[in-house]
Amino acid sequence: MRNEKEMFDLILGIAREDKRIRAVYMNGSRTNPHAPKDIFQDYDVVYVVTETASFIQDGQWIRRFGDLLMLQEPDKNDMSVGMNANVDRSYGYLMLFQDGNRIDLHIETKEHMLEHFLEDKLTVPLLDKDGMLPPVPEPTDIDYHVKKPTEARFAGCCNNFWWCLQNVAKGIWRDELPYAKRMFADTTRVSLDEMVSWWIGTRHDFRVSAGKMGKYFKRYLPEPYWDMYKATFSDGSYEKMWEAIFATCRLFRKLACEVAEELSYTYPLQDDANMTQYLKHVKLLPADAKEIL
Repeated sequence: MRNEKEMFDLILGIAREDKRIRAVYMNGSRTNPHAPKDIFQDYDVVYVVTETASFIQDGQWIRRFGDLLMLQEPDKNDMSVGMNANVDRSYGYLMLFQDGNRIDLHIETKEHMLEHFLEDKLTVPLLDKDGMLPPVPEPTDIDYHVKKPTEARFAGCCNNFWWCLQNVAKGIWRDELPYAKRMFADTTRVSLDEMVSWWIGTRHDFRVSAGKMGKYFKRYLPEPYWDMYKATFSDGSYEKMWEAIFATCRLFRKLACEVAEELSYTYPLQDDANMTQYLKHVKLLPADAKEIL
């Protein structure tokens, strides 16, 4: 596997040799001083180019980066199904190589760069042939820190969590496993993960990131809470799914009550009690039931 120096030498070497490439900058986890370093970190790189057309037309030019294991071109995929993509201004290549390295490379015009360069505070300039890149401060992940919820946002999360669980229960009773699983993942878990993030925020003065899709939850949750979180995942059996549902309710309740106490908000105890009783009832409801209650 090529090391970091070899990869940067390659990325910058290609840019220096190609007159169409006028500047290079990077963002993502490799520019984040708080992100853990490991072998799976990709290289989020942007080439500022004079034009995009010649790159797009020459599908082989990216082979200079190494032997590809797999390639994705998101803009190409979007256009293939009729979606609009302004490829005259920017185009992306997601490249996984045979040695395990990955480069997420975007090419963009100077005009596009000037509109978006300062949007990501993790931006680090690597090469600037013409002095076109605007000055940027030291990289910081402040934009990714957990944001303190308003009381309305907190209340909405609690309401959505308890409300959507009736859909999960309905799906299980109907023996509609894909629906029940998807409803749990797309509604219940979304609300749970939001509450987990807020709990982490309250413990760190809202100055840390919980990571994309909660990837840093284990880092910040105490071990007993992390064990509770792991218990919210289940297999394909309904019995295990019910166990995971009630484990999710216990964890959500505990975290939400602590967040509410920390922020002087109100937790909806009655909704909690009503829906917990409802879920227990539906769990025991016969498959041939003619009435719910």
